[in-house]
Amino acid sequence: MEFIGIDLAWDEGSDKKAANESGVVVLDATGKVVHADWTRGVEQTVAWVKARASDDALLFIDAPLVVNNESGQRLCEKQVGQRYWRSKVAANSTNTGSKRLGGVILRKALEALGWRYSDGCKGPPRTGRHVSECYPYTTIVGAPELGYDERPPYKRKPKSMPMSKFREHRARVFDELIRRVAKLSSADPPLDLSSHAETRALVEWPSPVPAAEYKHREDLLDAALCAWTASLWSRWGRKRCQVLGCGDPLRDGLRATIVAPAKDKQRT
Repeated sequence: MEFIGIDLAWDEGSDKKAANESGVVVLDATGKVVHADWTRGVEQTVAWVKARASDDALLFIDAPLVVNNESGQRLCEKQVGQRYWRSKVAANSTNTGSKRLGGVILRKALEALGWRYSDGCKGPPRTGRHVSECYPYTTIVGAPELGYDERPPYKRKPKSMPMSKFREHRARVFDELIRRVAKLSSADPPLDLSSHAETRALVEWPSPVPAAEYKHREDLLDAALCAWTASLWSRWGRKRCQVLGCGDPLRDGLRATIVAPAKDKQRT
């Protein structure tokens, strides 16, 4: 089984403004990073996946893939807050009125190529091409290997911190996260950042302070975390992960879920 991670830019962009970058990473069963890159927009992302995915592949995407609720939050998003609040992790609200639904568009495009959406409620798939939703913050606080009890502030600025200080602070926090992720090379399952030039650069070079350059690196690491979460789910299933949203009723044969690594205290 091959494991693919995409940190998707939710906004598809427009004729006047290009979509933001999406980080894309492929891991093999040994934890080697086979491919690592960036794409822009659904069309380019689909083409990238089509050119690189094997016949047996599990693709985890950080973006809402199934959105059936007309208002409020999806059940899986509510359960993120209910189960990970002690780790200061919550999820944004998504519904059919949301403007940024690039994940739904990507899922449908992949399904047109033969991929199957897997909600995970019956466990990880073993063969074929499947796509599921994940949330890297739950991986960071839910995987004991990384050693975090709380969400590290590498994305959202603390309210009390001026932006001028936050950019330097988040670069330091992010480099500490990279250092911990690099240690997953000896984990079960492994993730070896040093095995590809692009991910190795994350480890070898300090994070820049300017926003655009920083975001470039962040997207790639988040994609690597998505791919490793897929590998973790395939290896350990519910022993190491929980599936949020399984209580949501099926609509058009689909339910919105998030596959999330979890410690015992983060479960129901």
